[in-house]
Amino acid sequence: MRKIITLFIIYVACAHIAFAQSGEKRILIFSKTAAFRHKSIEHGADVLKDLLAKNHMLSEHSEDAGVFSDDQLAKYDAVLFLSTTGDIFNDSQKEAFQKFIRSGKGFVGIHAASDTEYHWPWYGQMVGGYFVSHPAVQEALIHVLNRKHPSTKHLPKEWKHKDEWYDFRDIQPDNKVLMKVDETSYKGGKMNGNHPIAWYKEFEGGRIFYTGLGHTEEAFDEPDFQQHVLGGLRYVLKIK
Repeated sequence: MRKIITLFIIYVACAHIAFAQSGEKRILIFSKTAAFRHKSIEHGADVLKDLLAKNHMLSEHSEDAGVFSDDQLAKYDAVLFLSTTGDIFNDSQKEAFQKFIRSGKGFVGIHAASDTEYHWPWYGQMVGGYFVSHPAVQEALIHVLNRKHPSTKHLPKEWKHKDEWYDFRDIQPDNKVLMKVDETSYKGGKMNGNHPIAWYKEFEGGRIFYTGLGHTEEAFDEPDFQQHVLGGLRYVLKIK
C-alpha cells in the first residue's frame, strides 16, 4: 500500500511538471457574484472549459476571490470574468489583480463583468464601462465595425443575435469599439443610437477584451458567440 501511495505521489509530481512545462496558456474562469446571479453561469463555464480544451488551453473555474493573490494569479495567463456582479474583492485582492494586469497579463469580461465593482474606479477604467439597464431579451442587429480583430473576423458585417442588450455609462475613451448594436432593430435601447457592445484595448501593460453578449444559456451554444469569446481570449493572450 505504501509503495502504491509513493508511486501515485511521483505520478502527480511528474504530471505537475509536465503541465508547467507544456507551454499551454492557462485561464482562470471567475464567476463570483455578490448581486444578481445569471442562470447561464454554470452552463457557460462548462462550454468555455470545453472550448478552451479543444483549442489547447488549460482552464480552471472558481468563485473564490481568494485566488486573487500574487502567488495564485501567477499561474494564469489571463482571467475571464463570467457575469460577475457586485463588490467581490477586498483591498489585497484588488492590489493583486492590478499587479496581474500591469505584469502584462490578459482580461476578458463577459456580459455582467460590467456590473461589477462600481466603487472601484480602476476596475471601471479597465473593463471599459459600467452596466446601467437593459430591456427584455430579444433579437437585434449588430453592426460589426472591425472585422480584422480575432474576436470578430469570422462575423458578417451585420449580425443578428438574440441577447440581453446592456446600456452602459462611463464608457472609457480608450476603448476600441468592435461592434455596436443597432437601437432601431430592437425595443428599449437608451444610448441615443451610439451603442457599443464589444471592445478591446491595451491597459496599463495588459490586454483587455469585453463583450456585452452572453446573458442566455443559448448564447453559449451559438458557434459565432463561442468564436467571438475565443478570439477575444486569443487577443489578450497575444496568440495570432
